[in-house]
Amino acid sequence: MADNEQTSRGKPDIGKVGVWQGMLDRHATPQVRDAVAEIEAMGWPTLWRPEALGRDPFVSAAIMLEASTKLKVATGIAQITARHPMTAVAGQKTLAEAYDNRFVLGIGVSHAPFVEGMHGLSYAKPYSQMVDYLEKMRSASYMSVEPTQTPPTILAALGPKMLKLAATQADGAHPYFVPPEHTAQAREIMGPDALLAPEQKVVLETDPTKAREMARSGMTFYMDLPNYMNNLRRLGFSEEDVTQCSDRLVDGVVAWGSLDDVLARIKAHHDAGADHVAIQVITGEGFGGDLPMKEWRELAEALL
Repeated sequence: MADNEQTSRGKPDIGKVGVWQGMLDRHATPQVRDAVAEIEAMGWPTLWRPEALGRDPFVSAAIMLEASTKLKVATGIAQITARHPMTAVAGQKTLAEAYDNRFVLGIGVSHAPFVEGMHGLSYAKPYSQMVDYLEKMRSASYMSVEPTQTPPTILAALGPKMLKLAATQADGAHPYFVPPEHTAQAREIMGPDALLAPEQKVVLETDPTKAREMARSGMTFYMDLPNYMNNLRRLGFSEEDVTQCSDRLVDGVVAWGSLDDVLARIKAHHDAGADHVAIQVITGEGFGGDLPMKEWRELAEALL
């Protein structure tokens, strides 16, 4: 498929909002099953899970899909250096066929500290690597029962080239650690036909000092990753903003305040062109601690 050829499939139907979380990896599997069932009962259409240093995302997605009946489970994202393209397709199609097309595969090139520091692989040409990976996925053999629908593949994308690739060679993009200004730029680059599903961090706390402290606790893990920092610089944040994690940067990346304040930020993404916003609640306890069931329920009641 040529770089300027748009994919012909329609946008994946994952609802206008979803829950993005990395917390469930810190809880035992029986508790994960219970939490997933409760999230589905709240009305959330989609649940996102990352791949970093925790559970295998495909196995974990299977557990979540088994614990639900309608909920879609998306990887945000599975690392392409962690598995061969044929293996990724096999996992994708196995889950889509087994669970009524409720699995959404998000893939990404990840970050140099993970790829080089942990996997011991080269991160020299991530864009070219993704192009090659998608080509190999399209040509991968799969000699088993196919799902009834072609399962969607979306890309972690921040810069213009990867966003364009997500629109032309995949089913859409899942930008992470971005303000609505990025969503507007992404939609312009991608055109109207591909799924755009940014992640948005939220803190339901109205005290500015406490809210920003909580927000920074959820940002720290990402502040040393060049992909995110370079993207923020492209968006107009200064070197001081990026190196000091300024209030301006916190306020741009994390929606904090009252429920109405948070809802306004989610609406800003939709107004900027997002089809779906993956909402990550920050409680100030990192990826550990109690699950934010109260916040998820409060947001669900307001949004769904």
